[in-house]
Amino acid sequence: MSTARITAIGTYVPERILTNTDLEKLVDTSDEWIVQRTGMHERRIAAEDQYSSDLAIEAVENLRQDWQKELADVDLILVATTTPDYPFPSVASKLQAHFEMTHAGALDLNATCAGFAYALHVADGMISAGLHRKVLVVATETMSKVTDYTDRSTCILFGDGAGAVLVEADADQPSFLSAHLGTKGEGGIHVYRSGLSQKMGEHVLTGGGCIVQNGREVYKWAATTIPKGMKAVVEKAGYTLDDVDWFIPHSANLRMIESICEKSGFPLEKTLYSMEYFGNTSAASIPLAWNKGIKEGKLKPGDTILVYGFGGGLVHAGLLLDWNPSKPL
Repeated sequence: MSTARITAIGTYVPERILTNTDLEKLVDTSDEWIVQRTGMHERRIAAEDQYSSDLAIEAVENLRQDWQKELADVDLILVATTTPDYPFPSVASKLQAHFEMTHAGALDLNATCAGFAYALHVADGMISAGLHRKVLVVATETMSKVTDYTDRSTCILFGDGAGAVLVEADADQPSFLSAHLGTKGEGGIHVYRSGLSQKMGEHVLTGGGCIVQNGREVYKWAATTIPKGMKAVVEKAGYTLDDVDWFIPHSANLRMIESICEKSGFPLEKTLYSMEYFGNTSAASIPLAWNKGIKEGKLKPGDTILVYGFGGGLVHAGLLLDWNPSKPL
C-alpha cells in the first residue's frame, strides 16, 4: 500500500484590507465589540474582478516558488470551496488549464469550512489506494462576495483567501497518522446559503443567496463536538493530546477556539489560527494559519499537528499529521 506525504504549502490573501473601523461605517458595530466577541481586527477582501480561481492560482504559485516544486506531473487536483467562480466549470479545471497539468484530473468539493481537512483526507485515500501519485489540494474562498454587508451578525466575520498543499506518494515518510469525520445534517439550518431550493425541510430559507448563520447554535455545536473529535482522532493513532505539537482548527472565531481548547484541555498557546487579520476564510483558514505558523518560526519539520475543520452541514473532520516537508524553508 502507498502512503502519502504533505511536501509543500503556499498561501495568498488579497491586497484590500477591511478593518473594524471600516465596518463601523457600514453597520451598527464597533471595533471593541468585534474584537471582544470574535478576536478579529481585519479581513482581506477580493477585488471586484478577483474570484476564487484567481486566489487559488496565487496560492499555488506561492507554493511552487517557495518550495521549488514541479507541477507538470500532478495527476489530481482537489479544490475545496463554497464560492466557486461559477457552478461549472470547476475551479480545479481552471487551475489545471493555468498550470498546464496535462495529466491531472480535476474536482471541486464542498465541505464548507471543513473543506480543506476533507480534501486532505480524500487525497490521502487516493494515494494510499494507489490510484494517484501526486495530488494538489487547494482551499480557496471569496466569502465577501456572498456576505450581506447590512447584516452585522455576519459581515464582521468573513474574509477572502486561499491555501494550497502538495500531497505526494512516499513510502518512507507518511504524513497521515489518523482521521476522524462526522456530520450532523439536521443542523444545516443553522448556517447556510440559499440556492436553487428555498426550503430546507420545512424551514424557509432567507438571505437571498448570502450567508445566513445562527451563531449561537453553531458555537454550541462546535464547542461540544470538536473537543470529543480531537480526542477521537489522536486515540486512533495511539497518541494523546499531549503528543500534539500544534493544533490548527478552523479559524471561525477566537472565542470559539478558546472554548474548544478549554474543554479539550489543549493549550491555547500551542494553537495556530488566522482570523485576527484575515477573518473567517472558511475552507482557507487552516492552510492560512499553517503557513503563518511556519513563517513565524513556530511550526517546524518533525512537528505533530492536529488540523480540525468544522462548519456548515454541519460537518467536521480532524486529521493527525506529521509535518515532514520535502525541503526546509
